[in-house]
Amino acid sequence: MARAPSDCESPPDVPTLFRFLAFIALVAGLIFGGMIALVTFVQPVQREMIEIVPPAKLQPK
Repeated sequence: MARAPSDCESPPDVPTLFRFLAFIALVAGLIFGGMIALVTFVQPVQREMIEIVPPAKLQPK
């Protein structure tokens, strides 16, 4: 005898905490992957920097 579609058991619902932790892990993985991509593919430009210090800051008080 064939079962009616309404008699089939539905799969258990995923707990909310597990879905939340899975979402957080996915977001953390995307952020970590983005950081790795930046480290790998972006080369910083080196340049000289000059900072003028007023003489008043050089004298001890």
